Amino acid sequence: MSRVYNFSAGPAVLPEEVLITARDEMLEYGTSGMSVMEMSHRSKDFEDILDTAERDLRTLMNIPDNYRVLFLQGGGCTQFAMIPMNLMRNKTADYIVTGQWSKKASEEAKIYGQVNITATSADKNYSYIPDFTDLKVTPNADYVYICQNETVHGTTIRHLPDTGNVPLAADVSSMFLSEPVDVNRYGIIWGGVQKNVGPAGVTIVIIREDLIRDDVLPFTPTMLKYKTHSETKSLYNTPPCYNIYICGLVFKWLLKLGGTSEMKKRNEAKAKILYDYLDSSRLFHGTVEKKDRSLMNVPFITGNKELDAEFASEASKAGLKNLKGHRSVGGMRASLYNAMPVEGVNALVQFMADFERKH
Repeated sequence: MSRVYNFSAGPAVLPEEVLITARDEMLEYGTSGMSVMEMSHRSKDFEDILDTAERDLRTLMNIPDNYRVLFLQGGGCTQFAMIPMNLMRNKTADYIVTGQWSKKASEEAKIYGQVNITATSADKNYSYIPDFTDLKVTPNADYVYICQNETVHGTTIRHLPDTGNVPLAADVSSMFLSEPVDVNRYGIIWGGVQKNVGPAGVTIVIIREDLIRDDVLPFTPTMLKYKTHSETKSLYNTPPCYNIYICGLVFKWLLKLGGTSEMKKRNEAKAKILYDYLDSSRLFHGTVEKKDRSLMNVPFITGNKELDAEFASEASKAGLKNLKGHRSVGGMRASLYNAMPVEGVNALVQFMADFERKH
């Protein structure tokens, strides 16, 4: 077996231990006589998989009892619509736009009501997090929305805005379970799992119970109501069973390693190796202000598009895969999710140093 170092932003690297367990259980889960892929979502075996996954996630994130955990489908783009459909009761919401994903979310929300951009870093191509220490929340806003870690631009909101009694809605897709969070600070916190938790196809939504109500926007489809999925324990329709099973294996892997506090230490150490090299390099340069750098997604450039393309191509041949930057910003991007071993980061830095010496 020849495994590469996969720096993809998503679908992304998974823990080898999890993949081996999934391989060993592919033909038969437990004593069921069948694969999880073949199992009825109404069966006792799958009910146990789903219940265990939720219980382990609640332990990992210390989720309070007054929050519901939903395993949904549709990815982030569906949440961009579900959040305003379910929460925009006064037809107005505040959005902090710090990159491509919060911008997309704000554009989608405009379909359903008034969107107030209360802070943005668009003036410098989203290379920093704007100061919102004195954030003026719109008095009748239904919620304040953030993307806490912008995957494309490589920024992280380290200090959450003070939204008072207005619920904070947060997309944490690319930093999910990479460090501890205080769930009580959010009204709704959600993430697509394909970046840091599991295979593409599951979106985990953690929502405070008082926000799950009947008075959603009148045209909201049944399938897009949080209440629908809360009342049916994520089993209103057939869920992505196998993908939830993999997420459950990842939860157990994280618990065994010491949880999100341990992952934060590991992720800080990995990111430091790459950022220290970028700060000392004469060829490669980071694109984000130091105080706002993401631990998960590290964009960098040489300043020469042809050289960037050559680097990404040569790195791929050397087993360092998916380093090409997002099409909207170019350059390179290394995603250092939980499952990326430190050996992969060291291999990348060594390759960058060799490339720099040649050029």
